[in-house]
Order: sequence, then structure tokens, then C-alpha cells
Amino acid sequence: MSGGSSRGRLGDAASEGIRLQKVLAAAGVGSRRASEEMIDEGRVRVDGAVVREQGRRVDPETAIIEVDGVRVVTRSGLIHLALNKPRGVLSTMSDDRGRPTVAGLLTEFGPGLFHVGRLDADSEGLLLVTNDGELAHRLTHPSFEVAKTYLVEVSGPMRREVPRTLRAGVELEDGPARADSVRVVDNANGRVMLEVVIHEGRTRIVRRMLEAVGYPVHRLVRTQLGPVTLGTLRAGRPRHLSRGEVGALYRDVGL
Repeated sequence: MSGGSSRGRLGDAASEGIRLQKVLAAAGVGSRRASEEMIDEGRVRVDGAVVREQGRRVDPETAIIEVDGVRVVTRSGLIHLALNKPRGVLSTMSDDRGRPTVAGLLTEFGPGLFHVGRLDADSEGLLLVTNDGELAHRLTHPSFEVAKTYLVEVSGPMRREVPRTLRAGVELEDGPARADSVRVVDNANGRVMLEVVIHEGRTRIVRRMLEAVGYPVHRLVRTQLGPVTLGTLRAGRPRHLSRGEVGALYRDVGL
């Protein structure tokens, strides 16, 4: 009697999950045939181990699947968006004073979304929006130090030592802050355009750093966060992140 129960449990276990090639195809990795070839070539890992057997069944809600070392996110219902936040729009999902918010730009995606980090109302550019709580938590946690790139416009001329000073660090009211890199990308008509890369996420950190060295910011646009770039995305428009972008974000925060 116990032997029959054991066989039943083994049969149930063997039938659990979905075939790996079907999961990969559904995640946009490639057709089922292409996914089978990747498995044959040893390019697919499940929970850290290379899988070469066809027909292997996995649970897409819990399995950690990688192709060529890049995580493939297979959990159902997850949304990962890049949004080009316009100036004057608040980085919040609601406002009791009726001011425009990023939620108003995302109505087509339904409830349950939240923004990753924020841009102040006067700033523009790349904002990540998701319902993936684990990824969002790590992207905003200081210990993971995800790089952010900004284009910043200030009045010129600029003293030659300013980029070096920002890289060395400046003292702010809530502690020292420094940029990873600073370079002048344009200098014309009395305005200077800088590209500033920084890992920190403190409130208005780039604006405050430039004010500390005597250059109040006229315009600030975030152009990149980790591996995700703003590109040619129009102001006020969202787009779905690619599979590669999501996988790279997961890799950068150790998921």
C-alpha cells in the first residue's frame, strides 16, 4: 500500500511544472526549436546547474533560469517599464493636491505599479516603473550602488577645476558626496552641458553638488540607470524593458 503511494507521488512530481523550452519561448528567448538548441548547446542553467536534457520541467514562478549567463525572468504578471518623465510631473502615484503624477502617464498598465527611486518635479528623463518588488528594493538600496547618468545644464563659463572637484567630493549638509565621473559634453552660448555619473540616490543630490561648487542647475535629465538607457523615448511615454535589460538589472543587483 505504501509502495503504491510512493509511486503516485513520483508520478505527480514528474508531471509538475512546464517544459523548459516552452518556458523559454514564452519569455521571449526564442522559438521552442531555438530554445531546444540552446539547451543542447549547454547555454541554459536552471537553479545554477546546466541543463542539457530536453523536456525538463520547471516551475516558472520559482525557478532561476539563465541563458548565456543572463537571468530570464519567467514569473507571470511582472511589468518592467522605462518612462521618460517630463518636467513638472511628480514622481509619485498620487497627489492630494491634484498635481500631475507619473501615474497619469501609465493608466494603460493598470494598478499595482510603483516607481523605482524618483526624480524631482523640475527634473526630466528616465524613471523605472514596475510591480517587481524584489528588484525595486534592490535597485533603490544603497548597498547595490546602481550607477545613474545625468545630462546637466548650467551657466558658463565653468572653472576648469570643477569636474575634478566633483569627482573628489564636496561636503553637503547631509554628508560628503562625490561623482563617479564628470565630463563637459557641450559649451556654447553661455551654457555648459555636463554628463554626471553617480551611484548615490539622496534627494536632489546632483543639483546640490553643483550648487555647492557655484553652478545652480538650469536643466537636469537622467539618461541612464544601470544598463537601461533613455534613448529616443519621447517625453511622457513609457516602454517595456527588453528581456536583456531586465536580465541585466537582475544581474547588477545579484538576483
